Amino acid sequence: MRACLFDLDGVLTRTAAVHAAAWKETFDAYLRKSSQHTGTPFVAFAAGTDYHRYVDGKSRDDGTRSFLASRGVTLPEGSPQDGAGIGTVQGLGNAKNELVLQRMREDGVEVFEGSVRYVQAVRRAGLRTAVVSSSTNCQAVLAAANIEDLFDERVDGVTAREENLSGKPAPDIFLAAARALGMHPGECAVFEDALAGVEAGRAGGFGQVIGVDRAGQAQALVDHGANIVVSDLAELLAQP
Repeated sequence: MRACLFDLDGVLTRTAAVHAAAWKETFDAYLRKSSQHTGTPFVAFAAGTDYHRYVDGKSRDDGTRSFLASRGVTLPEGSPQDGAGIGTVQGLGNAKNELVLQRMREDGVEVFEGSVRYVQAVRRAGLRTAVVSSSTNCQAVLAAANIEDLFDERVDGVTAREENLSGKPAPDIFLAAARALGMHPGECAVFEDALAGVEAGRAGGFGQVIGVDRAGQAQALVDHGANIVVSDLAELLAQP
């Protein structure tokens, strides 16, 4: 391995719970309003199972479509300018993003210290590093967490939009990160906590796919493509 490609939320930063809570608030508001309109029972978004099954690791738009499809709902795509109260894919995604940004402003961004120590160690060993995220807020999160200088390249939701890259579980953004580092996929290790992310790593033919189990889904990470699974990247520092 000559390079390491790190997911952001849930691998480097403790923001996955923030995203899950924001999705729940957004989807529950939509589902409650839809229930009142149609007279059907309200079934809340499950921040545990629904988040990891349909949303985690995906772009906002893909996550929105995926969860709504699980409830048999199809919405118009809308436009990036749609306000939070507009019933479109983009409108719901924008509502969720506003909540995430508000929570980060109020509470800040915490890092996983074991992950930071691991990134520092691989850089000392001479490996190249990139952060790879579906989030369009990636740069702001890195800055808030004060870890921007740990990465040679950043490929995120903004990059995906500009370069028309498909989101996870497609491998496109990881492949773009490998290209940016001048590496072949087989020379790169992917570090992911999301099922869609390890699927992307396996689909891209990367040399190693390391699953980071933050949610008690170690076997599922293996089933979706992880070569090995750890609960924290600091465990890898103890390997011979």
